Amino acid sequence: MSTFSIVSRRRFLQLTGLAASGLVLGAVVPRNGALAGILEQAEGAQLNVFVSVATDGIVEIIAHRSEMGTGIRTSLPQVVADEMQADWQRVKVIQAHGDARYGSQNTDGSRSVRDFYHIMRQMGAAARTLLEQAAAATWQVPVEECAARDHAVHHGSGKSLGFGELAARAAELPLPDLETLRLKDAADFRYIGKDVPIVDLQDMITGNAIYGIDVHVPGMLYASIERTPWLQGRIASYDSSAALAVKGVLDVVELKAADGAPGYNPVEGVAVIATNNYSALKGRAALTVRWRESEHSSHSAEAYLDELVSRVEGGAGQVRRQRGDVDAALANAASVVEATYRTPYLAHASMEPPVATARVTDDGCEIWACTQTPQATRRIVAETLDLDVAAVTVHVTLLGGGFGRKSKPDFSVEAARLASHVGKPVQVVWSREDDIRHDYFHACSAQHFKGALDEDGRVTAWLGREAAPPIGSTFDTSVRINSSGGLSQGFASVPFAVPNLRIESHEAPGHVRIGWLRSVYNVPYAFGVGSFVDELAHAAGRDPADFWLQLIGEDRLLDFSPEGFEYSNYGRSLSEYPFATARTRAVIRELVASIPWGEELPPGQGWGLSVANSFLSDVAVASKVDVTEGRLRVLELHGVIDAGRVINPDRVHAQMEGGMIFGLSLALNGEITFSGGEAQQSNFHDYPIARMDQVPGVIRSHIVASDAAPTGVGEPPTPPTAPAIANAVFAATGKRIRELPLSKHFDV
Repeated sequence: MSTFSIVSRRRFLQLTGLAASGLVLGAVVPRNGALAGILEQAEGAQLNVFVSVATDGIVEIIAHRSEMGTGIRTSLPQVVADEMQADWQRVKVIQAHGDARYGSQNTDGSRSVRDFYHIMRQMGAAARTLLEQAAAATWQVPVEECAARDHAVHHGSGKSLGFGELAARAAELPLPDLETLRLKDAADFRYIGKDVPIVDLQDMITGNAIYGIDVHVPGMLYASIERTPWLQGRIASYDSSAALAVKGVLDVVELKAADGAPGYNPVEGVAVIATNNYSALKGRAALTVRWRESEHSSHSAEAYLDELVSRVEGGAGQVRRQRGDVDAALANAASVVEATYRTPYLAHASMEPPVATARVTDDGCEIWACTQTPQATRRIVAETLDLDVAAVTVHVTLLGGGFGRKSKPDFSVEAARLASHVGKPVQVVWSREDDIRHDYFHACSAQHFKGALDEDGRVTAWLGREAAPPIGSTFDTSVRINSSGGLSQGFASVPFAVPNLRIESHEAPGHVRIGWLRSVYNVPYAFGVGSFVDELAHAAGRDPADFWLQLIGEDRLLDFSPEGFEYSNYGRSLSEYPFATARTRAVIRELVASIPWGEELPPGQGWGLSVANSFLSDVAVASKVDVTEGRLRVLELHGVIDAGRVINPDRVHAQMEGGMIFGLSLALNGEITFSGGEAQQSNFHDYPIARMDQVPGVIRSHIVASDAAPTGVGEPPTPPTAPAIANAVFAATGKRIRELPLSKHFDV
């Protein structure tokens, strides 16, 4: 059985140095994070170690990404083991610390497999090659006569040597050129494309898994922080006398915020430090704090969204993409359909709130955190404490959900600052209320569309306007309009074959910390685009599935540059990852074929569907709903994904199901409101996630078989879910929903 273990700092140093007892492989990584593709033998230099073989035959594979339920700590190692011809039962997975030598460790953007599939194959193949070379040298035979299989190297004569027996000799050999490596044929894959149970499963179900809050360092103190209720708030005054009188409370410390944009830095607050978490919370409750107002302390979410709606409905914005003459097409249309959609702020609300533990000594700082981004944590902590990055060690625990929130290391910076102040290890535990009130919130949005139809019900013009506070405002307060990268997430990148098209943006200044949440701007944009396509279909008297196929048009590869739009393609070139409409159309066809689309239903029931391309994958989702006496029930959810080559189908099905449930939860319940600059929600009673009785009894996912390069999985199922449900509601009731959440309109 494969196992996972948290490795001590000493053990990590042992693994990353060359010992006579084993083989260690590494990859050099330049500063820009791209893997150089050059293997070097580890000799204490800047090496990225992924694979080691001990003399007892155990293969240790480094997992350099963060595990938060996706199974990535299993999927990438199983790629290595497959190419290496290792026995999975003799593999141990080791969690990496934060270190730039691994390349990107930022575990978000659904890019772990797509960015590291090939390099992990190379690492496994390089290990296999060295072991085969070591066997050939031992037997004095040509290496071509040696083949690794089942955790050993075999010769045609019947001789064999186990990996452990060859490890020491293999470690002395020069490492092979990556370009000459022989990779497996897909037909020979043993683990790639197979259901492999996650390596953490046993520890998770027995309670032995280590999450952020499970960390205990000798002499550790606990901190709870009262934070400013609005962006850029400052402490006016505070009274700590009652807090200091609480048994167990040792100190009360001001945490001043940095000037300017919030970035990854903590917001201003007052920390209560105690010998236990209960005393820290009790002492914090006894604090009296007055806050200075800022330009954001009057922020109202409702008024702000009303303002954004007025902008997108009121006139032209900044043109971001254009073809043909939209105004003329609208003026000459047989009919024009027009609609505005609005979506609220959202919180991440992961089951495990942020937790970080820090220890600061003369030698540097150690952090233990449930982080998605250990390298950014390392860098920001080093800057905060005025240390060299090399003096900061970041230990990565399991994450009880992340969804992008734990890519922001502010909570680790809090722990480091407090540990430095008191001279002892400090654990900062965010309460559920802290997490929801002081999140990096998902942007709200307003979208306005106009569509022109001819006499045959064909779309001759598409006009889309949007306004949403940009993530960039969190790092630069002067940024007031969404980036090309943001608009590439399904708004300016609509794959429609219409002769006239224009995409516009309006300014939307940030009044709260804006961050990325699972699928980012794809979530609101897919709701607007997917809902409006359905409106056009019904206005044209067409079946929505057929209408989608017609609107997307013939199979082709998309390039938006001739229309003035700089499409991000999630950081990858279109030559490497083409935007192929054939794949988008195929998931629609497969979805419709997998459900009783078009079936006769009783009154109050309906089917709806939508589709979205995100993170280089295509996903189509269908929903069946029942609306009776004002109560909405989602009866079924079905999804089809084309994510290229799939490493672990079981994990992909789990992510499909989880992603659709996540989208369902946001659609039914998700809304953060602000009044007087303060978030009005605080816990699951007023920011609910989907309960069991809200989740449909039928959830099905389908994976399109493909040998194309792997693409994203964790995020793509979420965006099409809300519009699929809203479109099903229209089919069931004739009521068009243009504002989320659905709880505003129905009992859910």
